[in-house]
Amino acid sequence: MSDEIKAFTDTTTDVSDSENKQSKLGEKAWYVVNTYSTHERKVADNLTRRVESMGLQELIFRIIVAEHEVPVMKDGLPTGKTRMKNLYPGYVFVEMIMTDYAWYVVRNTPGVTGFVGSSGKGTKPFPVPREQVEPVLKRMGMIDEQMYDRYSIGDLVKVIHGALEGTEGNIVSINRETGAVELETVFFGRTTKLEVEFSEIEKV
Repeated sequence: MSDEIKAFTDTTTDVSDSENKQSKLGEKAWYVVNTYSTHERKVADNLTRRVESMGLQELIFRIIVAEHEVPVMKDGLPTGKTRMKNLYPGYVFVEMIMTDYAWYVVRNTPGVTGFVGSSGKGTKPFPVPREQVEPVLKRMGMIDEQMYDRYSIGDLVKVIHGALEGTEGNIVSINRETGAVELETVFFGRTTKLEVEFSEIEKV
């Protein structure tokens, strides 16, 4: 723990303890942290270690670098190797309860340059709307039960990745247990039903 953090902790022990006890009264939300490009993983690891060492598991939850695996190409052909590609360079997604203490810890984590949605001058950032962070979580294979609540039979959705990326259709059925979604769409002028994964769709 740095001297700066230790000094802050020493003077706010009563406050942070109170916040930890009352954290369940607050609302978890997603925030986006700025960092230098290519430093995202290092920042996420630094913050994860702080959460563990400072006992902030009741205030800071999931920390995500939006990476996915892509094939390595050479002369336009796949080499059989893969690499990790960051979908959002310079950003780290943090699920947290925004208290003064949690905010202080995150923004003073080495490598963090600020929060998206904060005007500075000591003002806390606004959380990212759930519908905006949902596609990021889905690409990472992180499905929350409450995501299903936003979708109903008949909704128009778009396939955001996979073999059918870009296809639009209306929801016919959703299986929460398996994550399978049946869509009705039009191919070559004919109505066709197809099955995709829930993680592959987004509301239009």
